[in-house]
Amino acid sequence: MQNKKINTIIFDLGAVLIDWNPRHLYRKIFSSEEEMETFLREVCTSDWNETQDEGRTLAEGTELLVNAFPHHEENIRAYYGRWNEMLGGEIEGTKNILHQLKQSGQYKLYALTNWSDETFPIAWAMYNSLHWFDGIVVSGREKMRKPAPAFFRLLLDRYNADASTSLFIDDNLRNVKAAREFGIDSILFEDPGQLKTALEKRSILI
Repeated sequence: MQNKKINTIIFDLGAVLIDWNPRHLYRKIFSSEEEMETFLREVCTSDWNETQDEGRTLAEGTELLVNAFPHHEENIRAYYGRWNEMLGGEIEGTKNILHQLKQSGQYKLYALTNWSDETFPIAWAMYNSLHWFDGIVVSGREKMRKPAPAFFRLLLDRYNADASTSLFIDDNLRNVKAAREFGIDSILFEDPGQLKTALEKRSILI
C-alpha cells in the first residue's frame, strides 16, 4: 500500500483515546491487586463485558452473574452501577494527535468501538474529543462487535470508505489482526508516543 493514499483513519476508543479501565473502580473495592485481578478474570470477565458491548442489556448481564456468583453480588452490581468510576479521562497524547489530524483537514476520522449503547452516552457527554469524529460506530447499537469482519464492513459502507485507503488503530491485537485480514492497514496502539512514531513513519504526521 502507498502510504500517501491513506485518507481515512479509524480509531478504537477505550484505552486508546479514553482511559476506560475497570481497575480504576475495583482498586477502591478490593484490598489487594491479586483479589481484584481474580475477580476480573473469573467473574466480571472481558468476555462477559463484551457481550453487553454486543447488545445484551446491562440488567440482563448483571443478573446472569449475580445468579452465578451470589456471594459477589455487591461487587458485580458495582460494575455498571458505578461504571463512570472506570473512566480515567481522555488520554491526552492521543487527544493531541486526533486534534492535529482534525486540524490538518486531510483525513476522514472515524471511531469503531466495542461499547455498550447504554454507557456510551455517558462518555459522549463527558469528553469533547469524541465530537471531533466524522462518525462513530458503536457495537452495542449495531448488535455486532470487533473482531467480526461485518463490523468493519459496516463502517466502511456507512461512510463510503475504502479498506485500501484506511488506517485502523486499536490496543487489542485480536482486533488489529482482524482489520489487517480485512485489508485495512493497522497499528497496534501501545501509547501515544508509539502511535505518533507509527503515524510519522507513514507520513501521516510530520
